[in-house]
Amino acid sequence: MKKITIDVSGMHCKSCEMLIKDALEDEVGVKNVDASHEKGTVIIEFDEKHVNVNKLKSIIKEEGFEV
Repeated sequence: MKKITIDVSGMHCKSCEMLIKDALEDEVGVKNVDASHEKGTVIIEFDEKHVNVNKLKSIIKEEGFEV
């Protein structure tokens, strides 16, 4: 398992956090997600055999946020 922190702009509230968290957790290989609109970060624990960082960033962008 690998753990990364991605800086994300555009999160303003708990709903924004949940959008990102739900989208990432639907991806195969993602084990844990901790999004914080206050810090502007998303911490993701994932299995590199199933998903890579670029895919994770793409998922966040698809939800309407900047990475």
